[in-house]
Amino acid sequence: MPEIGSTLREARMRARIDITEVEQATKIRAKYLRAIENEEWQLLPGSTFVKSFIREYADYLGIDSRSLVEEYKLRYERPSESELRAVSPGLSRDRRGGSRGGGRGLGGGGGSAPRWLITLGLLAIIAAALYLVGSLGGDDDGDGGSATTPAQTQPAQPRRQGRQRRAQRRRQRRAPAPTQAGLRLTATDTVYVCLFDQDGNRLIPGTIYTAGEPIPLQRARSMRLTLGNGNVQMRVNGRAVAVEPSSDPIGFAITPQGATPLGENERPVC
Repeated sequence: MPEIGSTLREARMRARIDITEVEQATKIRAKYLRAIENEEWQLLPGSTFVKSFIREYADYLGIDSRSLVEEYKLRYERPSESELRAVSPGLSRDRRGGSRGGGRGLGGGGGSAPRWLITLGLLAIIAAALYLVGSLGGDDDGDGGSATTPAQTQPAQPRRQGRQRRAQRRRQRRAPAPTQAGLRLTATDTVYVCLFDQDGNRLIPGTIYTAGEPIPLQRARSMRLTLGNGNVQMRVNGRAVAVEPSSDPIGFAITPQGATPLGENERPVC
């Protein structure tokens, strides 16, 4: 089959369409369209976006988008685990059968201890502990008045800690709830970032950042975020948000209370 990029480029040139017209119609940035035509896949933000861009570009030109996407998957994507299982179902069944057989063999060799025996052992341990506590308490009483001195001074520390906790709770109740979310991102490796605010304004327009490159702090009532992968550290209003390692795109809804993961169809596209 011809190359994916040359197929798209030749179809566009036959139709005498400039690449800026494709950008306006599909909302795909011109630099990504040129990267597809030149098959410079490393300049694109992740495999999922590549397939989506190829499909939209081909549909706009009126050519078979499905065959181009399938060709991309065959050439540049590794088959998923589910596809490998579909190719070799017999091997999966053999493995599952072996695991079940092994479990029965191990379980048949011996039995667990009776419950009454375990309960009896726990009661014996508790009785021994109580006896030791009573013995130590009797020794302290025989030493005279010296044992009463710590008892008189010890409660001061818990009282002080209690006052500090109550004061902290009062401060927290008085503090007003934040009305804006402040998003701070730090790239740990190359990462694609697309960010919109609650009104649909594009705050970060699908930019690729490298490790150590500064990403501007963004503030809004709420935001929607798409990352090309998990190569980023995130803080919302100063609180760290866990970002799971991932080589695929991920998305988050950002609010003053924190970040919530978004599904594939909910992520914004720049």
